[in-house]
Amino acid sequence: MRIVFYVLVAGISGLVTFGLAVLIWKLSNKYRLYPKIRARDVHTRPTPRLGGIAMFIGILVAFGVASLLGNFSIVFTEPGKVLGLLGAALIIVLIGVADDIWDLDWVTKLAGQIIAAGLLAWQGVQLSTLPIGGQTIVSPYVSLTITIVAVVLVMNAINFIDGLDGLVVGVALIANGVFFIYTYRLQADAQTDYFNLASLTTAILIGACAGFFPLNFHPAKLFMGDAGALLVGLLMAASAISVTGSVDPGVVQQPDVFTAYLLPAFIPIILPFAVLVVPLLDFGLAILRRLGAGKSPFTADRKHLHHRLLDMGHSHLHAVLIFYAWTFVFSVGCLAYMFIPFFWASLLILVGLVVCTLVTLAPLSKRKALEAVAQATGPDQAEGASDVARYDGLDAASEDQVEQNAEAPA
Repeated sequence: MRIVFYVLVAGISGLVTFGLAVLIWKLSNKYRLYPKIRARDVHTRPTPRLGGIAMFIGILVAFGVASLLGNFSIVFTEPGKVLGLLGAALIIVLIGVADDIWDLDWVTKLAGQIIAAGLLAWQGVQLSTLPIGGQTIVSPYVSLTITIVAVVLVMNAINFIDGLDGLVVGVALIANGVFFIYTYRLQADAQTDYFNLASLTTAILIGACAGFFPLNFHPAKLFMGDAGALLVGLLMAASAISVTGSVDPGVVQQPDVFTAYLLPAFIPIILPFAVLVVPLLDFGLAILRRLGAGKSPFTADRKHLHHRLLDMGHSHLHAVLIFYAWTFVFSVGCLAYMFIPFFWASLLILVGLVVCTLVTLAPLSKRKALEAVAQATGPDQAEGASDVARYDGLDAASEDQVEQNAEAPA
């Protein structure tokens, strides 16, 4: 029955977030608190972007309720970690709201992210050990640096994919749902306390995302903005960092329990990457693309993975569902190693990857077939010729890039 308490705090987080999100949506529309549409935006009508405030307050209230429940008393025996987490969240939300309103420069945003991550690490939520063979990070300064870099990386990875209705909130629900199952099962296997900061943070974040989802799914009435996306990234990073110390690294050296603890020893490192594989991939490609063009890695553009899915011919909804599918396959597939034999877990991942690849590339196959028919019979006579134009997004994007390059000064 211990899980009931997690459901309780998640429910409180969700209800508060939903109620405040509705209020913010109504007030934003009444007082026109929404920015103009930018060139890189996918939506076609002005939409409020202050949903991150509702999520933060919902999370704050849920932590307050948890502090009053005796079951979570062990979490609050180290109040510095909780206060550091909430303090970092407050900094991130303030920076995000300011960016949503005034469009801050990337240096200011990055500085705020580093300060927030530094506060989190300074209060004890940091990568002090690696749960493999008892290895310990060389010094507190190295530990602090690695933690700050990891937190900033995850925050920006989540923020980078925030370009379609319901994308971040849905990916976060899937990833955090899987991560909660992992942290809860890990404590059961290790026969330690079920109540810990990692599981509590993840459960509360699940609730906030679930509460925000109805207003954010396509067509979105309210966006979470940078405040919400960075907040989600911060809490996901913090929970992943917190759980790294949950496994006793010494047990993997004992032959009688080697098999039972081998995967739990590696999964604290593998699973965070698995649940974030899509955001991290998009983040990495964006950095390489922008640096290759001689621009700042934080320069906004319209070449993210979700933009390319739209250019391929996917609808808005289909593009979002494809992101959900990829996240589900990687995260659930990784978690499956804890519950089913290695062969079947690997087969599950392989089948999932094949299906996701086929679905992702389906518009290109259809477009190629239509173009082949048009070339053979003439575009005006070919059946479905009107559909060819639907798949011209990539060509149009390429032509625009050529024109921009031609117009660029030598």
